[in-house]
Amino acid sequence: MISTPALPPESSTEAKRFEAFLRAKKLKLTRERKAILAAIARKAPHFDAENRVSRATVYRTLNLLVQCGLVQKNSLGSSHACYEASHGREPHDHMICLQCGKVFDFYRTDLAALQNDLCQDRVFAPLYHNLQIFGLCADCITGADEKFIREQVARINT
Repeated sequence: MISTPALPPESSTEAKRFEAFLRAKKLKLTRERKAILAAIARKAPHFDAENRVSRATVYRTLNLLVQCGLVQKNSLGSSHACYEASHGREPHDHMICLQCGKVFDFYRTDLAALQNDLCQDRVFAPLYHNLQIFGLCADCITGADEKFIREQVARINT
């Protein structure tokens, strides 16, 4: 599993970049926005905004951080978005366990080379890709609730 670095403290280049981004949009770096930026630095590689105080403020700030390029938004098959810090982030894809919800980051040079070859063969200029593999992790393979898994797969496909 690849570790995703969190955003550094507010004196960092990323915090200054966010402040400049906000200033360009004629917005302020409020205490709440600073707190959210600091919280991102302390959280796991993938996090959501569902269990935060003042959800509206958090979502607005996360949206600004995504626009600024400091945070990446991912669906990961759930009903709400997950986010991860972009700072120092190595390219990677995701495996998501449908039973427990764990997210595993992975990167394979041979897979990246295959994607590049496919794009070259079709004279296609890739700008972004998002590979997600849904399944069951080692802890959940035995004893998985088949009905629950079918429902999860159906939810992803809708």
